[in-house]
Amino acid sequence: MQLTTILKMSYKASTPKGTRDFGPIEMARRDYIFNTIRDSFKLYGYSPIETPAMENLSTLLGKYGEEGDRLLFKVLNSGEPFSKIAPEELEDSNALSLRVCEKGLRYDLTVPLARFVVQHRNNITFPFKRYQIQPVWRADRPQKGRYREFYQCDIDVIGSDSLLNELEMVQIAQEIFKKLGVAITIKINNRKVLVALSQYIGHPDKLIAITTAIDKIEKVGFNNAKSELVAAGISEEGVEMLRPILSLSGSNTQKIAFLKEILSSSTVGLEGVSELEELFNLIESAGVGESVEIDLSLARGLNYYTGAIFEVKAAQVEIGSICGGGRYDNLTGIFGLPGLSGVGISFGADRIYDVLLATNTFPPATNLSTQILFANMGGEGVQATLPLLSKLRSMDITVELFPNNDRLRKQFDYASKRAIPYIAFVGSREIEDGEISLKNLKTGSEIKLPIEELDSIKEKIELLNL
Repeated sequence: MQLTTILKMSYKASTPKGTRDFGPIEMARRDYIFNTIRDSFKLYGYSPIETPAMENLSTLLGKYGEEGDRLLFKVLNSGEPFSKIAPEELEDSNALSLRVCEKGLRYDLTVPLARFVVQHRNNITFPFKRYQIQPVWRADRPQKGRYREFYQCDIDVIGSDSLLNELEMVQIAQEIFKKLGVAITIKINNRKVLVALSQYIGHPDKLIAITTAIDKIEKVGFNNAKSELVAAGISEEGVEMLRPILSLSGSNTQKIAFLKEILSSSTVGLEGVSELEELFNLIESAGVGESVEIDLSLARGLNYYTGAIFEVKAAQVEIGSICGGGRYDNLTGIFGLPGLSGVGISFGADRIYDVLLATNTFPPATNLSTQILFANMGGEGVQATLPLLSKLRSMDITVELFPNNDRLRKQFDYASKRAIPYIAFVGSREIEDGEISLKNLKTGSEIKLPIEELDSIKEKIELLNL
């Protein structure tokens, strides 16, 4: 089909499935989330970086497990990528994609971080504490709370194996969600405990299958996860040994004591339990133990985790995890720099948005852009208004002048649809009297403000709200 023909065709205006547009109100709310998260990151000494939307496919493949590899968006090579492909090669889609795609959209921010650290290691001071707020892409099936394009807000510490870093992740999560007004539960497990559990049930070679299935239990239930485990070659007896462990209740101290008993013969298991015990001692010492619990059913299916793993759940909304992360001991080793342990946690801005929307937790100010609309009274009124706009903006008051000298009803309608709370008038009478007329559009109350008293406009606005 020729390009001219394509350009003449009519198409329905739409976004790809799993992606969304954001209007002014949505963006104001998203900025509220991003700014709250960013401020807390900075408070703990994290510095920002950015990485490209695209990475070399070799950087991404093999880091997220088989399921993660399937969810990678692969970017077709430019030019004629299929020119050297034999017909029989078209039958194997995975092998074909590797022949015709050299790049892919990033799946998360952690693997690009590991690549960044290795590539820029001579310019980095370790421990390296960075934050990153950027979109990621996954070729997943779109559904409530799950999108193909979404933002992650990550912090990571690279080059330190101290559990004080894990404690800091807990503290930051609690602080951010307290500021956002979201009640949460922070769930913690340890990947070494999961390794030991695979040994305990007699299938140490099935760790990936076990963690992948466990990670789905909350969504599909234990029986469906059991079917997946049995299909992966794990005996029914072994699966049933997991059931009471994954549903274990009691205090964190009781859970640790239980794990010490059943994993007493496992070196790696006792190491994981020891790390859990030390971390919870730090959490209690810091006074942040409220709503933090050990959850042995927490697996987080990403292959690169090696120690503590985290997940944050909203208490009032069923939406899956809104934050998660963990310890990874050698992710940089994949790129040629072994021996650098790291730990990080990622805040899912899109799910956090949905939680705040569902619980009506957004502050009213996040619905607003302009605070005061100056009506366009034409002629000398516009001339008199222009310096006032500059003055108010210098006071960090968001103002705008309606661009056209339309009838006032249309200007009022514009302010109402934009949720602008105040409208100001500078007409011939106001110019003669040296004042501004300021009206509260919600209450209908109105005051006159002398221009020489413009510095007190914030106090006058408060009077209008009474």
